[in-house]
Amino acid sequence: MANIKSQLKRIKTNALRTDRNRAVKSELRTWIRKFKAAAESGDASAAADALKVASAKLDKAVTKGVIHKNSAANKKSSMAKKAASL
Repeated sequence: MANIKSQLKRIKTNALRTDRNRAVKSELRTWIRKFKAAAESGDASAAADALKVASAKLDKAVTKGVIHKNSAANKKSSMAKKAASL
């Protein structure tokens, strides 16, 4: 364990950020999974709703610095492409 006061603070803040990032990524995966399930079942309206929510969650994750903007763009693009084919 660290002895330096600033390092103790960094350990605490890193733990908080790790927990937040883990929760955000988990929620992202959940919504992407919901979209894929709706798309595979052929339900266009449910897929469109899931796409809308997932896109918003991806954008929010980018602004919070949880994922890279290109990663979010690639995920949104592939989901939009799949939704358009329904």
